[in-house]
Amino acid sequence: MAAVGRVAAMVTLLVLSSKSQAQLSSSFYEKTCPSALSTIRTVVRASIERERRMAASLIRLHFHDCFVQGCDASILLDDSPSIKSEKFARQSNNSLRGYKVIDKAKSAVEKTCPGVVSCADIVAVAARDASKYVGGPSWNVKLGRRDSTTANITLATSQLPGVNNSLEELISLFGSKGLSAREMVALSGSHTCCNQTKSSSVVDVLITLCWSIAGTDLLLIPISPLP
Repeated sequence: MAAVGRVAAMVTLLVLSSKSQAQLSSSFYEKTCPSALSTIRTVVRASIERERRMAASLIRLHFHDCFVQGCDASILLDDSPSIKSEKFARQSNNSLRGYKVIDKAKSAVEKTCPGVVSCADIVAVAARDASKYVGGPSWNVKLGRRDSTTANITLATSQLPGVNNSLEELISLFGSKGLSAREMVALSGSHTCCNQTKSSSVVDVLITLCWSIAGTDLLLIPISPLP
């Protein structure tokens, strides 16, 4: 059951990543920055060693980036005279994390390959490496994304799922990105892949939600019985 969820999460992230650019290649930096992937991996692993739940945070950061105008690192842009940062969308403000890890990875890569590796690619690779390091799936990340020079907080606020969305609204939001209810559940679960909750009320709500989506699909039914 858990394996199915992990595979679905991997597929979801692959779909989100691939939709942002048409011409991508897993060997994009093979000649221009051959140490890029290992450098990013080292930074990501070190951050998770310090705080295990950073793995979930990096996956969530990638998700919030990709859900708005594709995987272009627009989520990393700060406020400026011409930019209203997506960081302040209500779905991200004071809850989205992992920015410093991406900054560290970018700084480390810049030392050996200045001006070569995009932040968008670093965010995508960091999510994959974070998943793998905590025992989740790994996948081939196609590279070559370009960083956005603009952000769109209006789209971020309207397109990112929020805590007050109904089940129907959530399914519709994910569906607009080509994602199924199954993938929605998998990705939502990966947000908290490394956390433990002691709140029985939260667990009960999640179990009920899984059952309501699953219907007769046994692959989506949670391990715990419906309370």
